[in-house]
Amino acid sequence: MADNSFESLFARLRRFPDVEADNLQAWDATDRLLLDSALEMPAAGLLQPGGRLAVVGDRYGALTLGALTLGAEGVRVQQDLITGERALRANAEALGIDGGFEQLPLGAELLEGASLVLLQLPRSLAELEEIADAVARYAAPEVVLLAGGRVKHMSLGMNAVLARCFEDVQPQLARQKSRLLLARNTRPVPAALPFPVTEVNDELGLTVCARGAVFAGTGLDIGTRFLLDFLTRMPHATHAVDLGCGTGILAAMYARANPGARVTATDRSAAAVDSALATSRANGLDGRIDVLQDDAMSSLPDASADLVLLNPPFHLEAAVHSGAGIKLIEAAGRVLAPGGELWTVFNSHLHYRPALERLIGPTREAGRNPKFTVTASTRRP
Repeated sequence: MADNSFESLFARLRRFPDVEADNLQAWDATDRLLLDSALEMPAAGLLQPGGRLAVVGDRYGALTLGALTLGAEGVRVQQDLITGERALRANAEALGIDGGFEQLPLGAELLEGASLVLLQLPRSLAELEEIADAVARYAAPEVVLLAGGRVKHMSLGMNAVLARCFEDVQPQLARQKSRLLLARNTRPVPAALPFPVTEVNDELGLTVCARGAVFAGTGLDIGTRFLLDFLTRMPHATHAVDLGCGTGILAAMYARANPGARVTATDRSAAAVDSALATSRANGLDGRIDVLQDDAMSSLPDASADLVLLNPPFHLEAAVHSGAGIKLIEAAGRVLAPGGELWTVFNSHLHYRPALERLIGPTREAGRNPKFTVTASTRRP
């Protein structure tokens, strides 16, 4: 495909329903490099007769739709974020592409018989470990894995992770500040799946479970730790929501402290939702915590919660951006009943206070340390 054809395809891609802004786009040079290199592969190329293509980590559909445009058939794709899944479907419709791909979770159905796997490298080595194990475990013995990323975000640790699952790992020449790692000749993998991992947090007295893609793994990130200092000051709620739940630590701790409450743990990440469900089960709380993959509580009714707990992200991919946090605050304003409260912990430099006042209602500072601020906002009538 000529460069101008790629530009025509990519220029029409959107991130929606994810946050959109002038400095955020739905593709990068790695997508183009992966597609170009896949076409050039002599044995496992994109269009080889009988070849089966799997795409892992396609953010908004650039890889999947690019491959279909080039003539690939029956593409199977995994996307951890529900916003990415929805963006792929929306972009396919906008481009007039009707089917040709199947969205599947990371596992056997996605990878069985795959001869070529295209991967947008994750930032987390744990996530890469889970993906590499799955490819080696389920794909065809002759599978070729093309894993690409922006050079500034790549590390030698990625090579080492891939080398545990593949005999041959070859870094390729960089182009437009992106680089590929080519991995082939799979190694035998242990019988037991490596994820989720489980660890007892002695500080909380809580068993935490985590898939590879979840932020902070089984650890307790410092923002959540600070918000938990205010647990006894939070109101008792009939229905509380842990928004952006990660491994479900906030949901579990609130449910344990408030036995009469119904708690919903929700996240846009499939790995987070799976982790939160495992955490709730490991602590005997699965009957009290509903776990839901959703985009900013879009499936919850208006005014249906008395309390929302939020530790918003401050990155969108590589960019420091408050858009994701603002989207979640706005969603909390819709889902909270009048008089309900949003308790938020955020990096103080992000200055969320005006947005909290505007989108929720009167906001008070509950606490501050050198890095974080905790606020409590009351939903206005």
